[in-house]
Amino acid sequence: MASMTLEDLASRLKKIDFCMLTTKAGSGRISSRPMSNNGDVEYDGDSWFFSYEETRKIAEIESNKDVSLTFTAPPSLLGKPGIFIAIEGVASLVRDKAAFEEHWVADLERWFPEGTDTPGFVLIKVSASSIQYWDGEENGEVTLAGSSARS
Repeated sequence: MASMTLEDLASRLKKIDFCMLTTKAGSGRISSRPMSNNGDVEYDGDSWFFSYEETRKIAEIESNKDVSLTFTAPPSLLGKPGIFIAIEGVASLVRDKAAFEEHWVADLERWFPEGTDTPGFVLIKVSASSIQYWDGEENGEVTLAGSSARS
């Protein structure tokens, strides 16, 4: 029986920087791209990603807010299997400078050289509705409060 909690998964997510963000493009297509969690690893069911406004992913989120995130961690040095985490959620676009500053880390200057003053800047917030995981020993689903599990 699955026994991981949101807190258990949060501790595992702390060690994973990149994920794949999947959006729904038109005509039934899906589109995935790698995104960094920006070192924002105090996971509480919300994930945060910076982006430029004029990108295909932003247009796709504006058309359909249902998204998914997939994370994976490699096996440990002692041979314990890694973990796969799939998050279903709803994306929203945040254009508030205070939120930019709250989620900003200096390493992001590599992609956004003007920091939180970068023109055409937007923050993507993904609020999870369900989280599925597989770690080689168990699998299960965590459904967040206020959402219903999907099959």
